[in-house]
Amino acid sequence: MATESDDSLQSVSVRLDGKNYSYWSYVMRNFLKGKKMWGYVNGTYMIPKNVEEGDVFLIDTWEANNAKIITWINNSVEHSIGMQLAKYETAKEVWDHLQRLFTQSNFAKQYQLENDIRALHQKNMSIQEFYSVMTDLWDQLALTESAELKACGAYIERREQQRLLQFLTALHSDFEGLRGSILHRSPLPSVDSVVSELLAE
Repeated sequence: MATESDDSLQSVSVRLDGKNYSYWSYVMRNFLKGKKMWGYVNGTYMIPKNVEEGDVFLIDTWEANNAKIITWINNSVEHSIGMQLAKYETAKEVWDHLQRLFTQSNFAKQYQLENDIRALHQKNMSIQEFYSVMTDLWDQLALTESAELKACGAYIERREQQRLLQFLTALHSDFEGLRGSILHRSPLPSVDSVVSELLAE
């Protein structure tokens, strides 16, 4: 049984299933930063080389922390995904593999997400549930965007307007009056502020 000081079996509560990479990576990244281990994943903490015999402890520490991170990641992914990670020796290689696998900017994935967003309607979902589903689709779609687009202020502004239109379009007909008033506001509100307004209704 693990003791309080033995955190090697700890992991995040979110399991990567292939469809929730953006949220999983956000949670796992913050988990690792909280453990002061993110440097092993982003390449800042490389395995010590050319160390003197008396400094073998540095290598042992690096290898122990590297193994701990790989264990955490394996404990938070579906078995079928974890099986693909066995060929990698370092936490950085594992992380980079998952990032390549689930953030590929391919047109087919973008097409599917755009279709899912257009097909989504609030129906019997609460505002909070509906917003959560829509946000998950937006986050996955954002992963298909290039770094150049994400750095363009005009594009980000246009994307936020598009998200507002998508959200309002999919709202239940009960909110028709509020939807009409929002569309005529200048400047247009953010989706977050609209959600807050709806929750207050």
